[in-house]
Amino acid sequence: MEPQTHCQPTADNLNVSQTNYSLDDGTSCITGLDSYGQESGLSFWSIILTIILALITLATLLSNAFVIATVYQTRKLHTPANYLIASLAFTDLLVSILVLPISTLYTVTGQWTLGQIICDMWLSSDITCCTASILHLCVIALDRYWAITDAVEYTKKRTPKRAVVMIALVWVFSISISMPPLFWRQSKVEDLPKCTVNTDHVLYTVYSTIGAFYFPTLLLIALYGRIYVEARSRILKQSPKSTGKRLTRAHLITDSPGSSSVSSTNSRAADLASDTSSPVYLNQVKVKVSDALLEKKKIMAARERKATKTLGIILGAYIVCWLPFFIISLVMPICKEACWFHPAIFDFFNWLGYLNSLINPIIYTMSNEDFKQAFHKLIHRISCPS
Repeated sequence: MEPQTHCQPTADNLNVSQTNYSLDDGTSCITGLDSYGQESGLSFWSIILTIILALITLATLLSNAFVIATVYQTRKLHTPANYLIASLAFTDLLVSILVLPISTLYTVTGQWTLGQIICDMWLSSDITCCTASILHLCVIALDRYWAITDAVEYTKKRTPKRAVVMIALVWVFSISISMPPLFWRQSKVEDLPKCTVNTDHVLYTVYSTIGAFYFPTLLLIALYGRIYVEARSRILKQSPKSTGKRLTRAHLITDSPGSSSVSSTNSRAADLASDTSSPVYLNQVKVKVSDALLEKKKIMAARERKATKTLGIILGAYIVCWLPFFIISLVMPICKEACWFHPAIFDFFNWLGYLNSLINPIIYTMSNEDFKQAFHKLIHRISCPS
């Protein structure tokens, strides 16, 4: 059955926001259907969609709340690096509280019924929190980059105060991106059919999309590339070249702490070998010391591999979630009436971006052994309080 459509003249503009889009080519067409082509009201598919979006919202809230509680309850996790992760979780928690419930209602009904003030607050919260979530990934990558490329000096600078400053800068920049639209919006008393950011100001659209996504993405790719190269270099240095040369492996660790006895044994062994022209082997005790230290290096190399893999997963998930949305955000205001997409596609890309707030805590919890153990202890403590 074809829907009945009523069109009326409107301003010639293109509205794009963090949550919805409307393309006006001189007319505004209002149908008796919601954004997915279903009849208004709680149809079967509307109920299914509501349940799915509500579950995503609840899962995002709980997962990020558990990350925050885990860091707070576990003294071992009280480090500047983990403070940044907890701040990311707090930001994603705000997304689940301030943005997702209203976005669920708006996505399902396809109409805005909450008025201008709530619209302005919701759009500002949406843009600010989503941008802050993305920028947190940048400061976490930057912290990791400094830690792996300048370990000695950065250890002295890696303080909680520095982490707080980095978090504050993230929020300042995020607010600077979300505030400009408020200055050119006109307050209206009547209900609005749509709640969108007016993108007649193309310069703002370019500024906001570059600042919120494209620049952070290029920075993340550059940082993760350097981290990967450095981690790969360390792995190659820490991996033994040969498994049969115990004397050579013992010699490789003479510069490490507590290896003076091994070094002296090597020297005496080398002198004795030159005098007698016969092979000399270390005693069993010295060989075991060498193997223990080499085993420690293997463990460190494995951790480097896992950390590098985790960074790759984080970057990949971030790009998959946010790239489609920000491509449309930049293209639509430029091509205007020449471009058209079904509203369901916009909503899908928008929620795909929101999904990144759920994926972040899952990646960090599952990939970090300390987080995993602390998380399990917290779950056990909650389920078995006695």
